[in-house]
Amino acid sequence: MKNRLYFISNHPKAQAHALQAVQKEQGKIGYYSLPDQDITPILKYAEKIPEHIESIVIIGIGGSSLGAKAIYEFVKPVNNLKRTLYLFESTDPIDINTTLKEIDLEKTHFIVISKSGTTVETFAIYKYVYSLHPDTSSYTFITDPGSPLDRYAQEVHADVLYVPRNVGGRFSVLSPVGLLPLVLCGVDVASLLSGARRVKESFFEQGYMQEPLLKKAVFYAKNHARYNINCIFAYSELLKYFCEWYVQLWGESLGKHQRHSAFHVGLTPIGLIGPKDQHSFLQLLTDGTRDKSITFIKIENFEERMMIPDLSLPHLESLDILNSISFDRLINMQCDSVIESLEQEGDIPIDSITLPRVDAYTIGSLIYYYELLTSLVAELMDVNAYDQPGVENGKVILKKKLEEIKR
Repeated sequence: MKNRLYFISNHPKAQAHALQAVQKEQGKIGYYSLPDQDITPILKYAEKIPEHIESIVIIGIGGSSLGAKAIYEFVKPVNNLKRTLYLFESTDPIDINTTLKEIDLEKTHFIVISKSGTTVETFAIYKYVYSLHPDTSSYTFITDPGSPLDRYAQEVHADVLYVPRNVGGRFSVLSPVGLLPLVLCGVDVASLLSGARRVKESFFEQGYMQEPLLKKAVFYAKNHARYNINCIFAYSELLKYFCEWYVQLWGESLGKHQRHSAFHVGLTPIGLIGPKDQHSFLQLLTDGTRDKSITFIKIENFEERMMIPDLSLPHLESLDILNSISFDRLINMQCDSVIESLEQEGDIPIDSITLPRVDAYTIGSLIYYYELLTSLVAELMDVNAYDQPGVENGKVILKKKLEEIKR
């Protein structure tokens, strides 16, 4: 994984401060240590799931589902996975019904995930699915120890796994929240964690990741008032759901009141997919308001050598320049051309991440890279990356409305 910055960021004191802050956090915030965990208990638990199971279904929302989905969708096209992953992550009745039609309940194992153990959306869906398939052996619950969901699982003699107490939902993909469904689908989670561990070691031991991560974080934090929108422009359809995961991570972690002032701050995340968004959003990036920074992500080796045929078409001879070019080379040429065009503008902060290949190790590296970047930027912007007070009031209002209906 290579990260190249096209902007200048030279603030050694701020970089040292950010590094020291996350070094201190390692003992308090649990996601830092997840790449080093022993996954033997998860692997052994996965062996309990019957062989006739064909589908794994996550019933969860936000941090309970987005990470596993991002990893699964990244590796699925290039791996012969043994089970299909489905997700119930919305109370949209059409979506629920559509997903139910795609699975055989008798050949499905459900993973119900709620860190708090009281997530309204999750349990609305669970109650409906359970009414159709009330066999608790078909469900595994993942929650905090001692939560209402934990007590429920114990009451009905169902299996329950735990989220480490100091791991927040949106940082939990490398915990049982993400690892269990991925293991059950056949994803190489040992390699996934190895990729994350490589980035962790490189950052904390002054390796190749430390300098770009620190410089990037300092630039974003010091310039957040001007460049308050951060875009990922990913040149692969495989990264579509990674972009969704990043949007939650970035938005929920950085949009806050500052700790030591009354100011509202944040960096608005936008996920784009190239080359299709070249024909829409690129116009805004090029000629629109200068309030956006952009990270391009491309894949060095797709391991798919599809070639454009050596054909000349009447009236389209100008497009013969495409002949005998491989699609993987073309998509990366498109990415490089857009980078060059925006670099020529002179006032748009750009960086690029090059992923070596499509596999679990690579996506593990990218996930941990963005978790680290989030923590660094939060520290430098003087916000708490790990709470979400702005989300809670909506939950309180919803529960009051539901209680009023029952009166």
